[in-house]
Amino acid sequence: MFALYVHWPFCLKKCPYCDFNSHVRSSIDHAHWCEALLQELDHYGAETKGRTLTSVFFGGGTPSLMKVDTVAQILDKVGDYWQISEDVEITLEANPTSTEAKRFMDFQKAGVNRLSIGVQSFDDDVLAYLGRDHSAIEAIKAIGVANKIFDCTSFDLIYATPGQSRDHWQNQMKQALSLVGDHLSVYQLTIESGTAFHKAGMRDVDPEIAADLFDDTQSFLVDAGLPAYEVSNHAKEGHECKHNLAYWQGGDYVGIGPGAHGRLQLNNQMVATHQIHNPENWLKAIDDKGFGTAKRRLLDKTVRAEELLILGMRLAQGIDLKSIELLTGINLLEHINKDQLLILQDYGFMRSSTTHLVATSKGLMQLNSVIAKLVD
Repeated sequence: MFALYVHWPFCLKKCPYCDFNSHVRSSIDHAHWCEALLQELDHYGAETKGRTLTSVFFGGGTPSLMKVDTVAQILDKVGDYWQISEDVEITLEANPTSTEAKRFMDFQKAGVNRLSIGVQSFDDDVLAYLGRDHSAIEAIKAIGVANKIFDCTSFDLIYATPGQSRDHWQNQMKQALSLVGDHLSVYQLTIESGTAFHKAGMRDVDPEIAADLFDDTQSFLVDAGLPAYEVSNHAKEGHECKHNLAYWQGGDYVGIGPGAHGRLQLNNQMVATHQIHNPENWLKAIDDKGFGTAKRRLLDKTVRAEELLILGMRLAQGIDLKSIELLTGINLLEHINKDQLLILQDYGFMRSSTTHLVATSKGLMQLNSVIAKLVD
């Protein structure tokens, strides 16, 4: 697997729960930004020339606010450096406002073949609480438009909002299933440090309520033929997001744009890249030297193995131990805290075999704590 991530950092407004690298600006020089992204693509393309590209992901921010021509030029440029897989997946994240939905066909003509829509809720009161600019009706209409244009679509929902009952969430999922294609992303609302919600003193819902909603999500979507293949992502068999699997399964990926991360195997060493976070500082670096890398470091085999442990534990199939050993030379069963693994298994948080480490549904609910004990 070899992937490209393109970060567009701008939104019309900052949602109060969002801790992504997203920014609001009164004006954007789209021509300048297009040229800058192409320059950074040139920089990393030259380093990785000849590989086979399996996915491209335009994330943000709100990539559906990009000029369509910017998307088209980037997709034209990738062929200058990489072979394009016959079944390449090209995803663009979009908001479901009526203005943006009118541009879905243009993005499809530019080369996008998968759309991911940030719906979050089908309840107008919840949407208002989350600071979203669209209504439930707009979301329903946008999904309908996307399903007619793209072979592959997905949308996001958020649960565990304040006061949400199990009945309310099940009704939300029923609405989702009447609209969904082959993929659905479902995230628990988490109050992250630095967000507007956190600054206002908001806190996560009670863990027991969150656990009930998580369990309801899993059972409801399994029955609907959309089992979880990752802690927050559900898909019909064969329709898992290739791009995200590239991250979770240890594939190489180039990251361009402000704050984007990359992982590249170069000269038999794993190189981690991190682009400058601030949009204006990133743009200035591009103008000065043609790329905006803030950090570039080698990951030793132990660090990389632990990174793959953290990522792979998110997957329903868990960690393929042989795959990680082939990638890093590290036998994870010899590296992790075996006493803690036995305790986690006894309490129903983990399963293990000679080939896999797997977090149970109970373990996925407390994944950060589970991983911390394994690598202690």
